Amino acid sequence: MRLRQIALIARDLEPVVADLCGVLGIEVGFRDPGVAEFGLHNAVMPIGDTFLEVVSPQRPDTAGGRYLERHGGDWGYMVILQCDDLDADRARVAKLGVRIVWQADLPDIRGTHLHPRDIGGAILSLDAALPPESWRWGGPEWQKHVRTDVLTEISGVDMQSADPGGMACRWSEVLDRPSVAVTPHRFEIALDRGVLGFVRAEDGRGDGVCGFSVKVKDRAKLMRQAESRGVKVAGGEVVICGTRITIG
Repeated sequence: MRLRQIALIARDLEPVVADLCGVLGIEVGFRDPGVAEFGLHNAVMPIGDTFLEVVSPQRPDTAGGRYLERHGGDWGYMVILQCDDLDADRARVAKLGVRIVWQADLPDIRGTHLHPRDIGGAILSLDAALPPESWRWGGPEWQKHVRTDVLTEISGVDMQSADPGGMACRWSEVLDRPSVAVTPHRFEIALDRGVLGFVRAEDGRGDGVCGFSVKVKDRAKLMRQAESRGVKVAGGEVVICGTRITIG
């Protein structure tokens, strides 16, 4: 089981995508017409063989629009994990009483969106790709759009909660992976590739995806690009789309 994709949500798609591409040195590889089913439009950017997505509401009264209102604007939204045995994972979450909000079984990928109220922190999707190195959600030619001169991959994602330990425990049950207390207010679940972090919410925005970490190949270039776009860099982090990006 590994971290394969995360999604952010923005009121206005293109300025956020421009900042992400301009600062992180990545490019859009796909715009998925399928997300129109949820009243959204999007952009997907490969980072190595991991993916960063931004979605934005296209019409009034969508779940995405309500999420923006509830959390006070642009923020993190979704976590997608690639699974080795999705049938076993689906059976486990069913026994735990976790509701499914969307499910698809296509020839090259199978996906299962879990209800965020049943796990906390984010929409979590458990997906299986065939072959494993493929990724339908990245588009048919995502490999041509990989740019790794600045970043090489997304290495982790953080969720915040008033009770991070409780949220980590629930995710641990759902994923059948142990949760470890790193500090009194930070808990982590290690995947085969990637780390899920759970931290205390201190900004009044409630539960949600508050940040992600990236492996950086050229830190100096990233810093220059952030400065040129007026994006603040502080303590090894930049903030874009209301989300902390930790430079590792």
